[in-house]
Amino acid sequence: MSRARAYAAEPGARWTALSLTVVILCFILNGIDGANVFAVSYLAPIVARDWRLSPAMLGVVFSSLLAGMGVGGLFLAPLADRFGRRTMVLVSLLLMAGGMILTSLSTWVGGFAFARAIVGLGIGTVLACMTALVYEFSPAGSRRAAVGLLQAGYPIAAAASGFATAWAVQHYSWRAVMLFSGLCTLAFFPVLFVLLPESVGFLLHAQPEGALKRINKIRLRLGAEPLAELPERIEEGRRRSHLSELLGSGLRRNTLLLWAAIFCGFVVLYAVISWIPRLAIEAGLNTSAGIVAGAIYNGGAFAGTFALSILTKIANLQRLILFFLLSAAVCLVAFGLVPAYAPVVLLVAFLIGVTLQGGFNGMYPLASEVYPLRVRSSGIGTAIGIGRAGAIAGPLMTGYMLEAHAKLPVVFVVLAIPAVVAACCSFAIRIAKAEAV
Repeated sequence: MSRARAYAAEPGARWTALSLTVVILCFILNGIDGANVFAVSYLAPIVARDWRLSPAMLGVVFSSLLAGMGVGGLFLAPLADRFGRRTMVLVSLLLMAGGMILTSLSTWVGGFAFARAIVGLGIGTVLACMTALVYEFSPAGSRRAAVGLLQAGYPIAAAASGFATAWAVQHYSWRAVMLFSGLCTLAFFPVLFVLLPESVGFLLHAQPEGALKRINKIRLRLGAEPLAELPERIEEGRRRSHLSELLGSGLRRNTLLLWAAIFCGFVVLYAVISWIPRLAIEAGLNTSAGIVAGAIYNGGAFAGTFALSILTKIANLQRLILFFLLSAAVCLVAFGLVPAYAPVVLLVAFLIGVTLQGGFNGMYPLASEVYPLRVRSSGIGTAIGIGRAGAIAGPLMTGYMLEAHAKLPVVFVVLAIPAVVAACCSFAIRIAKAEAV
């Protein structure tokens, strides 16, 4: 292990107040992501009715958010390896807040889609940055669990916002709900600005002005000894582009498998996330019950993500992902076949949340272990960015199937296929212990 990598790994020897603060802040931030993503899913039936949108046009609206996420993951998230994780988290939060406020002010579908794309830019960027932060600040033995627990913030906030939205739409317009979400997002900015530290690993590699002082201040808060000097800095001319590193001989196989796994996972995940209220209605529920089905799905997603993060302490992560995603494929097929009886539909929606979101969220700690520190944000961000093409394809494909009046069992069998592919690709990734630093 290099001297720089040893320094970066050392502060994470045990939990401290600072490392817990980082995990809690990122957990809340991921919850804000979930609420912002699901805002349109919950409100889609109302927006579609007001603007008379077809299912195919709704698919375009859903996909605009996902296109923004892809661009954020591919082009903005890698900037965290150059300008810092903290800096890009703050930029991302402003993009999300501004996009949500613009969404509430939109008067036509094109403006609505553009505003959602801005929200997506922020979400696609922040996910890679906060995943890297949590991984780097957590104790070595708890990194998988911490990154897995981080992902649980997304569904639990999405579930809570679903129940809140089901109540709010009876009293307020969808615009008011969007505006409130944007303002809540903006209100979290000063909290992050004051409390969120920069990654020690980033400061060691980038070595901006005053880096040693900043590193030692953080190390003292982490219970580590201060450094007398910085390790040798990699000169800019010797650095390769992040894509060259990710596709180099040492990382190529894992990178391509990870891209395929996340792409296929996003196809099914965002098809379900975007359409679960509408699909529940197609299965026989009324509009309010359809929104509740979305919230129930997210309750299952939280349970599954939390369970997987705990199980990583005693079981192999890749085997867990394989089991969860194969189980998700079975649940998806079952959802298309269950009778139009609300308790049964809601139960299967819950189980889809447990297995699908739980299994998919296991890919984030897996991605964190695939890449070394110097390209961790780039690696995670690029994988998520490329995977977002699947997130765009999933809702669009589902929208066109519904517009073509495809039977519900056929829709869910089609969605189960990429879940199986994602399970197999993630299981085939080879992790070397030396890469986990």
